[in-house]
Amino acid sequence: MRKNVSGERLAVSGKSKKSANGPLIAATARVFFCLLVLPLTAYGSPLTAVQIQDNSFLIEEAYNQERGVVQHISTFGLGSDAWAYSFTQEWPLGGIRNQLSYTLLVENPDGFGTGIGDVALNYRYQLVGDPEAATVFAPRLSLLLPTGDYEEGRGAGAVGLQTNLPLSLVLAPKVVTHWNAGARVTPSAKSPLGDEATATSFNLGGSAIWLLQPSFNLMVEALWLSTASVVSAGQTAREESFLLNPGIRGAFNLANDLQIVPGLAYTFNLGPDDGEDVLFVYLSFEHPFKR
Repeated sequence: MRKNVSGERLAVSGKSKKSANGPLIAATARVFFCLLVLPLTAYGSPLTAVQIQDNSFLIEEAYNQERGVVQHISTFGLGSDAWAYSFTQEWPLGGIRNQLSYTLLVENPDGFGTGIGDVALNYRYQLVGDPEAATVFAPRLSLLLPTGDYEEGRGAGAVGLQTNLPLSLVLAPKVVTHWNAGARVTPSAKSPLGDEATATSFNLGGSAIWLLQPSFNLMVEALWLSTASVVSAGQTAREESFLLNPGIRGAFNLANDLQIVPGLAYTFNLGPDDGEDVLFVYLSFEHPFKR
């Protein structure tokens, strides 16, 4: 399932790539479509003229939070035998240049039961651009805390570091792309049996967003993951996944500058290692915390 700061949790273990949730997916899509055909800009908020920017799913965009605005992001990934929920809260540190955030994870890996995962503490620096720029770059550094139970498959068992380099490019008034390259290292990662080794993982990805309307977007994301896991003392095994994630998102702009952005996608796990497809649900609340 998807962990918001890395995408690594989206690759659900399992032999079958066919989802057992066809009726659920169809029903959810119908409900979401009914929401999106409502007049999305019917409220008198100043945000109605602003396009959706910082609401990607698997690919991280490069837009920091603006001064005085906080964002609360929930994601939920559902496979046939596993699921994961993440919550991220993003805060500007004085202004748009510096941003702090944290990510909490609750998951039920295949056959291991439900519990919390590792916690991520994130710092991101707006190195290039701002929300009005055509080129935006904001590198991120995350400290990963071993709060999950590694014996139950819900954590790395040790402190880790992760970096990601998100680049956002506006190619045309209605077309925006996002590009990512990142790595994660956990020097003393543990297997469920307690064996230790240094585990390193890598991610590369990109996305294209079509602004069909400022408050209704079509999107497709592609993500390559190379993830190492400990198999014995000093030894790791590497798994690779290529994920294709077409989706939609819409914005409801309400009173007091509250913006609610729901999103829905279906993630195809194209291999080469075994994995299953995932239904992906996104929900964001963004609002001022001071005036």
